[in-house]
Amino acid sequence: MDSKQVFLNVFDEHIKRTGAAELRNYLIKSDFFTAPASMRYHCAYEGGLCEHSINAYRRLLANVQHEYGETWRQKFSHETIAICGLLHDVCKIDFYKPDFRNVKENGEWIRKPCYTKDEALPFGHGEKSVYIVNSFIKLTREEAMAINWHMGGFDYRAKGGDSSISDAYCKYHLAVLLHVSDLEATYIDEKRTLR
Repeated sequence: MDSKQVFLNVFDEHIKRTGAAELRNYLIKSDFFTAPASMRYHCAYEGGLCEHSINAYRRLLANVQHEYGETWRQKFSHETIAICGLLHDVCKIDFYKPDFRNVKENGEWIRKPCYTKDEALPFGHGEKSVYIVNSFIKLTREEAMAINWHMGGFDYRAKGGDSSISDAYCKYHLAVLLHVSDLEATYIDEKRTLR
């Protein structure tokens, strides 16, 4: 089964909130299923964003189950896990554009395909995903915090000295678990190209 079908199966099985059908249609009409997850690093190829989202969802589900054991559903619904894992990077819709760059190989310049950024909605990263998802389905505060802060210390707000991330992680443990799951998906599950 291809990644798009896996994603849609998980989405359809677990995300039932009002507005889910409209969100699903938005994803299908967008480049979500063909976009890369990054320009040069993890899943930097067509369909990589969908693949990464599935990996993050699977890692988040496993991490929540490990952390809370058989009673994990008393802490978080499977819908919450699916929303956070599958949708944390919707900010990358219409973000990367196919392009070409010149690379020197064996003393000769070769034109190679690549991706470049073309930001249509410069709203940040996690906060942009919250904005997009929340325009279709109402996120809980815990879900919004998890998606908003899923980049952890890589978030530009945290790099700039904003300490809100620490408060968010203390109050909303799902945010910590999503961040760890995103890291595990990126650095353990996915092919990483170093350049």
